[in-house]
Amino acid sequence: MHDIHYIVLVFFVSLLVSSLTHHPMLRLARKYGIYDNPESRKLQRVPIPVMGGCVVFLGAAAGSLCYWHFHDCTSIIPVQAAMTVMLLIGILDDMRDLSPYLKFAIETVVVTLLALYSGLLIDDLHGLWGIHQLPLWVAWPFTVIACVGIINSINLIDGVDGLSSGMCILILTFYSSMFFFCHDYVRAAFGSCFVGALIPFFVLNVFGEKSKMFIGDAGTLMLGVVISDMVAAMTSSASPCARQLDASPYCAPAFALAVMAVPVFDTLRVMFGRILRGRSPFRPDRSHLHHAFICYGFHHLDTALLEIFLDLAIVMLWYATAHSYLPREWQFYIVAAVGIAAICVLYWMLGRKKRIARRTTP
Repeated sequence: MHDIHYIVLVFFVSLLVSSLTHHPMLRLARKYGIYDNPESRKLQRVPIPVMGGCVVFLGAAAGSLCYWHFHDCTSIIPVQAAMTVMLLIGILDDMRDLSPYLKFAIETVVVTLLALYSGLLIDDLHGLWGIHQLPLWVAWPFTVIACVGIINSINLIDGVDGLSSGMCILILTFYSSMFFFCHDYVRAAFGSCFVGALIPFFVLNVFGEKSKMFIGDAGTLMLGVVISDMVAAMTSSASPCARQLDASPYCAPAFALAVMAVPVFDTLRVMFGRILRGRSPFRPDRSHLHHAFICYGFHHLDTALLEIFLDLAIVMLWYATAHSYLPREWQFYIVAAVGIAAICVLYWMLGRKKRIARRTTP
């Protein structure tokens, strides 16, 4: 029972440090002119300071250091190193606006090194379609593609106030809870540190008038690599968590996908849409689901909460299928089908108002 006490403790340490560092970091961003400036594809109308990722990093790092006093945390050193690298790359991107192709290449290298040094690959389908451990020549590219995709899906939902931070709070809460269920207390505590660090940022970003600050690419790239490591730790054949899940009615791939459903399926829809229009999938535009909500007339907080609740509903649906003892394949099919349908139908319905207006304009 001491483990839950330590996890709660590091949660509050992270929350406190994040709260205390928010305003100093805000002043630092203003002093050195580190702003996210308005442009055609962005929704803000004035420059906003963009150092929120550093606030979350400091809060989570403080909680992690605290947990080192109670447990050996050497297993998460590779992901701590990777998230630090991605934070620095994100800061540089926030200041200099790096090429998307360069960021993609850096993400690929970081993810590859993370998998190499952590020993965690997404190399097991856990009985889906009768498949268990994948051969290395399949597992390595699959891991890199999946993890880079996760990083970009977190990065690309950062378009309205509170969406990326709120979605990451939800994702990390579910993943941390599953790690706790599987007795992987180190990763449960690690996720708890980020949840604690994100909550003050979310509140100040959404409700603060003078304290508003964006999390920036520094924050989303860092959170993306942390979440991708958690997905690998939950599905790897070398993971004790995966073995625990295999002995339960839960399908690990279906759960991992359900928790990431909204960012993953919205990113896939946007990427395929750009390709079908003959454009680069990396060229930014305003075709994300949150853009459709805003264009329809929803406020930023409404948009963030609706997408978060949609993601929560998909997780609850997965939970219902698992506790109905449906086969693992059906858990996965239902999550994928509902996630894709919900994202595509919502986007079509929200865009229908604009299409009707165009047809009726004299």
